Amino acid sequence: MAVIIKYIVERKGVEKMTFTSKKEADAYDKMLDSADQLAEFLSESSVTLDDQQLEELGLYLASNKEIVQGLFKGNDYAVLRKEQASDNE
Repeated sequence: MAVIIKYIVERKGVEKMTFTSKKEADAYDKMLDSADQLAEFLSESSVTLDDQQLEELGLYLASNKEIVQGLFKGNDYAVLRKEQASDNE
């Protein structure tokens, strides 16, 4: 019999994702923390979004952190997208 260690990321009592690596679980948990902070920030803007849209937008921005940071540095989106695609291969 094999022993398998699983790391479960849970938010508000809901299981979000399961990992076999603590490092990956911690990174995902940190990304979810960033998404929550971004959603809170966006909720204070003049843009009208419901709670679901705020959560989805915050998660999208957090999961694409490298591209967003590159855009703030003045980098071209097409170049950043190509770099991300090649990193994911």
